[in-house]
Amino acid sequence: MRFDVSDEGPVGAETVVLLHGFPQSAQSWIGVSRPLLAAGYRVIAPDQRGYTPQARPRSRRAYRLNELVADVVALVDAAGAERVHLVGHDWGGGVAWMVAATRPDRLHTLTAVSAPHPRAVVKAMLTSRQSLQAWHVGFFQVPWLPEAAIRSRGGRFAVAMLEQSGLSADLARAYTDRFINDPDGLAAALRWYRAMPLDTSVGLRTGAVTVPTTYVWSTDDIAIGRRAAELTSRWVTGPFDFKVLEGVSHWIPEQAPDELATYILERIRSISPAT
Repeated sequence: MRFDVSDEGPVGAETVVLLHGFPQSAQSWIGVSRPLLAAGYRVIAPDQRGYTPQARPRSRRAYRLNELVADVVALVDAAGAERVHLVGHDWGGGVAWMVAATRPDRLHTLTAVSAPHPRAVVKAMLTSRQSLQAWHVGFFQVPWLPEAAIRSRGGRFAVAMLEQSGLSADLARAYTDRFINDPDGLAAALRWYRAMPLDTSVGLRTGAVTVPTTYVWSTDDIAIGRRAAELTSRWVTGPFDFKVLEGVSHWIPEQAPDELATYILERIRSISPAT
């Protein structure tokens, strides 16, 4: 498979890898990338599996977590890096947690954005309203209906839902139009969700993370509640910081890029003070 990748900054510098979520692309990281590049880092942001036309398997089994983790490791190899600073938002955050848990040898640090540790999510679903907040996960399991809903009436339903979740009108329209113009891309993006039943045991067995980690959560996130966010620390045994952005929605990379970049740089410099 061939992935579309943004790769900027000095080739010999420490490398930061940015993983986007749904329904985003590497472009969602533009505001975050600028401060990282200005600080002298190499910044790599791929369009992940399914979002890249030449990396779009048709089987939902191809979107299991072990495959997504393998993509990240292959990307790090292709970049010529031994270890990287990994950042992930939304689904990208879920993948980043799994990379940190299973391949800590390839990471310097982890910054997870919005997405809590998988076992924190499971625990929160049993002890809070987290299941209700993640209603879209169940909806996306239904065949064909989510695709039809997202494309209906020129995408008005999807745009309205994204705006309601806190995304700006311009970005809500841009993300929706991308999938309307690329229905195969929409189906592929939804396979991330449809592969989840195949990965239930994997999430439950996700180990504790030992690499230095920062978890960033926002109070106006309609998908992730405070309970899951606060439980995350239980599954990090290495150095850990929990950052809370007040009044910010789920879309932290787009809505608060400077604050997020500051937290990423703080985490990186906690182990690289001379950088």
